[in-house]
Amino acid sequence: MDTEVKVLTNQFLYSDTNKRYHTWNYHLQQHFGEKIFKVAIDGGFDCPNRDGTVARGGCTFCTVSGSGDFAQDRVDPLPVQLRKGIDMMHKKWPNVKSYIAYFQNFTNTHAPVDILRHRYEQVVNEDGVVGIMIATRPDCLPPETIAYLAELNKRYYIWVELGLQTIHEETSKIINRAHSYDTYLKAVDELRAHNIPVCTHLINGLPGETHDMMMESVKRVILDSDIQGIKIHLLHLMKNTKMLRDYHQGRLRLLEKDEYVGLVCDQLEVIPEKIVIHRITGDAPRDTLVGPMWSLKKWEVLNAIDHELERRNTYQGIHNIRSKGEEHVIVRSGLQS
Repeated sequence: MDTEVKVLTNQFLYSDTNKRYHTWNYHLQQHFGEKIFKVAIDGGFDCPNRDGTVARGGCTFCTVSGSGDFAQDRVDPLPVQLRKGIDMMHKKWPNVKSYIAYFQNFTNTHAPVDILRHRYEQVVNEDGVVGIMIATRPDCLPPETIAYLAELNKRYYIWVELGLQTIHEETSKIINRAHSYDTYLKAVDELRAHNIPVCTHLINGLPGETHDMMMESVKRVILDSDIQGIKIHLLHLMKNTKMLRDYHQGRLRLLEKDEYVGLVCDQLEVIPEKIVIHRITGDAPRDTLVGPMWSLKKWEVLNAIDHELERRNTYQGIHNIRSKGEEHVIVRSGLQS
């Protein structure tokens, strides 16, 4: 019986599928030795930027679901949500037996530790769950929460995803992020002190941001913080969000597809190859998306990024802004630490 031989056409080390960047799928395959998929669930949390803890109104791009439009329904118990999500994913990958539970909506550390413990450990002990990913804000990690996450990290495979979106404070004010870049840096330091893997969430296409500004966000988080992953997201303009007003008043220009593809390739080229790329575009429900409508064809976007990297004959890290042998040296204000 003939065996299919996979021919690799590029020299990128962190790929076995001819991808020219370090995909989340490749990372999980290497770590667990099998295909893993991530199941988005709604942990029932709120956001300190909505409930008045730090501000009200929330980020202007955020939807009523807390930017978790594909997570399960919070009215269901967490184990039920998990099972529904697994059943849905099995329609595409019927043979997968192991899963990452992804606490996606809102701010998933915005509660006392006893509540966090109850909700997280409902799912990590479910059959097939090999780890959890927790999306949160950097201003919502008090010492007792960090201590609990450190405890979890000793027992389970976990990631903490920090919603930074941009390093630019002027943009932060426009989108009502309500936390500073310094707060983000402090949160990364505290998580990494316990060896907890950190993924930084960035958004391309925020109001007023230029190509250079979006490149600067990627470069700064790499140089300033010891992160293990980056999630690059296209700005989706959604119905019933405050950002829609900016768009109608001419203060927001949506990115074109070719513009976005070129930008992402530029960003990948400066990201060190060991950093896991959790995502380079995003999904949005068709019925609530205002634009860009080209983003609905996700696979076309991903293929265009692959083709552009191939056309350039480049790959993630080819212009790595950390020098060789110094990939774990963090630079702050010109000082090394």
